[in-house]
Amino acid sequence: MARVDLCSIAVSLIVACAIAVGMSSVAAQDTAMGGMHMDMPEHALQLPSPHAGSGTGWEPASVPEHEWMLMRGGWELMAHGVIFTDYNQQGGPRGEGKAESVNWEMLMEQHRLGRGIILLRQMFSAESLTSPHPGFPELFQTGETYHGEPLVDHQHPHNVFAELSALYTLPLSKRVSWELYGGPSAEPALGPVTYIHRTSAAELPLAPLSHHLQDSTHTSFGVVTTGFVIDRVKLEASAFNGHEPNEERWSIQPAALDSWSTRASIAPARNWTAQYSIGHLDHPEALEPWNQWRQTASVEYSRPLAAGNWATSLIWGRVHEIATPTNLNGYLLESTLNFLQRDYLFTRMELVDKDELFSQAAVPTSYRIGAYTFGGTRDLLQNRAWQLGLGADVTVYSKPAALDAAYGDYPVSFQIFLRMRPGLPAREHH
Repeated sequence: MARVDLCSIAVSLIVACAIAVGMSSVAAQDTAMGGMHMDMPEHALQLPSPHAGSGTGWEPASVPEHEWMLMRGGWELMAHGVIFTDYNQQGGPRGEGKAESVNWEMLMEQHRLGRGIILLRQMFSAESLTSPHPGFPELFQTGETYHGEPLVDHQHPHNVFAELSALYTLPLSKRVSWELYGGPSAEPALGPVTYIHRTSAAELPLAPLSHHLQDSTHTSFGVVTTGFVIDRVKLEASAFNGHEPNEERWSIQPAALDSWSTRASIAPARNWTAQYSIGHLDHPEALEPWNQWRQTASVEYSRPLAAGNWATSLIWGRVHEIATPTNLNGYLLESTLNFLQRDYLFTRMELVDKDELFSQAAVPTSYRIGAYTFGGTRDLLQNRAWQLGLGADVTVYSKPAALDAAYGDYPVSFQIFLRMRPGLPAREHH
């Protein structure tokens, strides 16, 4: 039965107001200064790479950047984030309806340090308040636990401290630089740019069903990464805590750096990036005693348009459960088209293997699930400081007939949402 959680709506609005008030002075100064760093004086610091995405991952340099920025005492200060306030209705016998909010905010501070540049990041989320456990209803979603049971048909809320990290970049020559990254809450070099930072997913509130096969390590409590950028290629390796966060979404849970990964990325042009990564995760699931190998590969494309942008990602992820042994694959294609400046069309299409849909099963059975999402957003307010959009999406599914009794023959899910984020700088408004 559908449930409208008025408390979640109230908390979501409070969070939105708090972020708006806290950053309004930044936005005002940013507007007066002409926007982002692309309009700053020549001596202004630049990001360590124009392809910087999440963690140390790369995305196309041509993606639009929704952020506020100003310079103070040699520091380049940045802030960006998003708040979705939405009604989420998941269909079929195992679905439910819920009013909720997907939200996160990131602060960044950058300064010269010796011959290099240091970038500090702090990312926070209030989702443990705006969609408390068991989290966001999402048909066929699995991963992590709640009250000692696997989460099924729900996506967990993000941690309050989603990232607390530092990145130091040191140029060694004109074409070669060295990077050192890490922190108590950070993202190892494993997987593509995480979905909450991908431009191709910017209008999609819910996580992909393949999230736990591709980029679920984006919040790891203990990470050290080092690597080299050689012209358009980056080679890096990480040691990290491979255990997924527990139910205490407000805490940091340090543990030994018992897992590792390595990643190769390439940016052949401003509009393209690609990566391949592999990692060994030590006991990542709380209720599963075995280790995992994870492989991912992805290609991201961004094309600036006369009055918008078109961003697309193609991603594959595989988890090999060593003790079982089981291979689970996830394939994802997502795309967001921004046209006529204020309008957006978006889609996400997935094929993903799920073996945790029935926690009581003595022998886990893997099912190939398809999820096909289509939607659109219209910006009601759009200026250098803010973008406020009204959007909706609908998802249909493909699945084996063996799941009809539990999920219904043709479940359909939908969302209606308001999306608020920083606006684009003047130069990116065409």
